[in-house]
Amino acid sequence: MSGSMRRLLAGAVLVGALVTPVAAIAQNLLFWSTQATPVEESQAIRDGVLTGFGKPVTYSAQEAGPFITRIQAELQAGSGAITVLGGLHGELASIPDGLVNLDGVVPAGAIAESYMSFGKLGTAEQKYIPWMQATYVMIASKQALQYLPKGVDLQKITYAELYAWGKAMAEATGGPKIGFPAGPKGLSHRFFQGYLLPSFTGAAVVKFKSPEAEKMWNDFRDFWHAAVTPASTSYAFMQEPLLNGEVWVAWDHVARLKDALNQKPGDFVVFPVPAGPKGRANMPVITGIAVPRTSNAPEDAKALAAYMLKPETEIAMVKATGFFPVVDVKLPDDMPVSAKILGPVVAAQNAATDSLPVLLPIGIGDAGGRYNKVFSDTFQRIVLGGQPVRDVLDQQAQALQAILDEKKAPCWAPDPKSEGPCKVE
Repeated sequence: MSGSMRRLLAGAVLVGALVTPVAAIAQNLLFWSTQATPVEESQAIRDGVLTGFGKPVTYSAQEAGPFITRIQAELQAGSGAITVLGGLHGELASIPDGLVNLDGVVPAGAIAESYMSFGKLGTAEQKYIPWMQATYVMIASKQALQYLPKGVDLQKITYAELYAWGKAMAEATGGPKIGFPAGPKGLSHRFFQGYLLPSFTGAAVVKFKSPEAEKMWNDFRDFWHAAVTPASTSYAFMQEPLLNGEVWVAWDHVARLKDALNQKPGDFVVFPVPAGPKGRANMPVITGIAVPRTSNAPEDAKALAAYMLKPETEIAMVKATGFFPVVDVKLPDDMPVSAKILGPVVAAQNAATDSLPVLLPIGIGDAGGRYNKVFSDTFQRIVLGGQPVRDVLDQQAQALQAILDEKKAPCWAPDPKSEGPCKVE
C-alpha cells in the first residue's frame, strides 16, 4: 500500500472517529433539569413518564449552579448537547435571550393565561411553557390538635398562634414538637425568603434589615428555642420525623410531605401557612420547560415539551414527584392519597384573601446558592449562634446587596419594580 493511500485511509478513520460521536450526541435527547433531584423522583420520571415519548430521553437532574453554568457555557460556545430545559421561573429568567420562542407548542387555552404570561419573561415571545407547580404547606399530627389554643382556626392560623401552639405542646409533653427542614439538604432557606420575612415586612429583599425584620428575627429566635426540636438542623425531608413521631407540626415542600400522607393519611392534617402582620406570604413554585437556542435537536425538543404538557403526562408527573399540574386535569381515582389531601390546601392557600405571593429569586443566575446562603447564614448566626440581630442583619444585607449588584438583578414581587439592581433599604 502506497504512503498516499495510507494517509487517505488514516484520514478517513479520523473523520469517522470525529463524526460518530457528534452523530451519537445528536441522537441523544438530553433533558437538563433542576427538578426532581432526589434519586427516587428522577428515576420515577425516567421509568413512569418519559418512556411514553417514543424516543430515548436522558433525564439529568442538576443543582441550580451546575444547571446554569452548563447552559451559559453552551450558549457562549454557540452549540451544545442539551436538548431541552426544565427549571424554575427564576432560573429560566436569567437566560431569556438564550431561549427559543415556543408559541404554538401547546394548544391555546390549555394553560391559564396568567401562568403563560410568566413564561414570556417580559418579552413578546413564549420563552418557556409552564410545566408543574408546587408550594409549601403546614402539616400536623392529629395528636397535636389537643394542644391547639382555644379559638384558633387552622385555616387562618397566624405566626403568633403557631408560636403559642408550639410552646403549649413543649410544656405539656416535656419537649419541643415543631420541626423545620433546616439540615444541609433541607429547604428552610425558602421558609425565610418566601414565608417568614415577607409575612412580617411585606417584602422579599428591600426590607431585609428593617426594624420589622429585626423584631421578626428576635421573636423567631425565642420561638425556636422554646418550641422547635434541635434535631431540625439535621432534617432534609420532614416526612420522616413526622412518621416516626419526633415531630408533630412541620412546614415543608408538598413533594417532601407526600410519603407521610400516603403511608398514614389518617394520622395527619394539612393546612395553609401562617399569616404575619403583612399577610400570608407564600412562595408558589412555578417550573417551566424551555428550549435553548443551542439545542441539538430543536424539533424533538418542542415535541418533548408538548408531550410533557399532555394531561396524561401531567398526571404521571404528579405520581412521580408530588408536584401539581398546570393544565386542567381530573385526577383519577388511583392517584396517591397525598395528592387528594394536598390539592385543596394548595388551592385554599393561593385563594386566601390575605395571600401574599412571593416569587422565587429572579435574575441572579448561578448566584442562587450564594443568595440562599445569605438567609441560611442569617438564621444560623441569629437563632443558633445567638449573635445580635441588628449587627447580623447589617452585615448580611451587604452580602445580599453585593449579589444583587453583581448580577444586576431587579426587584421581584412583592417588592416594587426597580430601575437597575434591587436595593436593600
